[in-house]
Amino acid sequence: MGRRIAIVHERLTEIAGSEHVVEQLSVQWPDAEVHATIARPEGIPAGLSGAPRTTWLDAGYRLLGRRSYAPLMPLMPLAFRGMKLGSADVVVASHHAFATQAAFATDAPVVAYVHSPARWAWDPSLRQGEADGMLGRAALTALSSVARRGESAAAPRLAGVVANSAAVAERIEKWWGADAVVVHPPVDTAGFTPDPTVEREDFFLLAGRLVPYKRPDLAVRAARRAGVRLVVVGDGRAMEQCRALAGPETTFLGRVPHAQLLDLHRRSRALVMPGLEDFGIVPVEAMACGTPVLALGAGGALDTVVPGVTGELVSGRGDEELVAGFAAAMRDFDSGGYDRDRIRGWAETFSRTAFRDKMQAVVDGVR
Repeated sequence: MGRRIAIVHERLTEIAGSEHVVEQLSVQWPDAEVHATIARPEGIPAGLSGAPRTTWLDAGYRLLGRRSYAPLMPLMPLAFRGMKLGSADVVVASHHAFATQAAFATDAPVVAYVHSPARWAWDPSLRQGEADGMLGRAALTALSSVARRGESAAAPRLAGVVANSAAVAERIEKWWGADAVVVHPPVDTAGFTPDPTVEREDFFLLAGRLVPYKRPDLAVRAARRAGVRLVVVGDGRAMEQCRALAGPETTFLGRVPHAQLLDLHRRSRALVMPGLEDFGIVPVEAMACGTPVLALGAGGALDTVVPGVTGELVSGRGDEELVAGFAAAMRDFDSGGYDRDRIRGWAETFSRTAFRDKMQAVVDGVR
């Protein structure tokens, strides 16, 4: 009989990359209970093997109309520490702020899958513009202190630490003083596939949420400078800024269905990823379609983009240099230098199956 696994996640409030990680953990261990501080139906992945268990904090989330969870964040460490993890032999915690506090709720060994340490807590520059007024900034500073203390206290109690990229592993070593193994997050390589019958067209693709940290403005400015076509898929609070910067060569499609996104990946010359990502799911989805990627040469892209094979890395010390770098990369891009099948083969190393196998090996190594 295998060991009993419990899965812990921050919150199930919307579905993004970390929720897909939890989904695949649940697929790997279908008998495992999934625990989260709070949840709402829109944030629960379809692939969970059972309904998630929430904490007492979920009652407060209901009173807030299941909209903003921000007022509840100071209470999340307490909610994790009070989790009822039953008779689990191993706990796998999906962490990006407070989930490692579950290590105080059980005597079972805890393996942390770290999307990132709480960057907003450790890096003051990331808190700029995230709170209004003196009171809001003071509250965020206090919460950051709580998050840092919590991560530091929990780190020595963890039986294993897994980072989702080499860049995150470096942060874990710097901020937690802990070593981490790297297991890249699961990518839906079955849902993103090449089609050799589809011809490439003369445009570049920018896909994903249009939010400031992803720096979509750099891609829009670069396309205008290079005079190349750019198709932008996605929406977010940076949309208006990007529209104001765009020239006539840029088209904004907003959110699109999966089939249309898949078609755009297959037809585009390359995907452009100008932002600093902890890992970056979208570029690997593009590569799964056999499409090369032009990415910022930092963060997770260093794990996924192989220069001259799966794309190119762009560097620069400031916005102006980065815009110039991306403009040059797009203007001089030669699609004929890339092999669709070779790019696809590389992307398959980041598949859901590869992720599950690697996490199984990590858990098997915990005693």
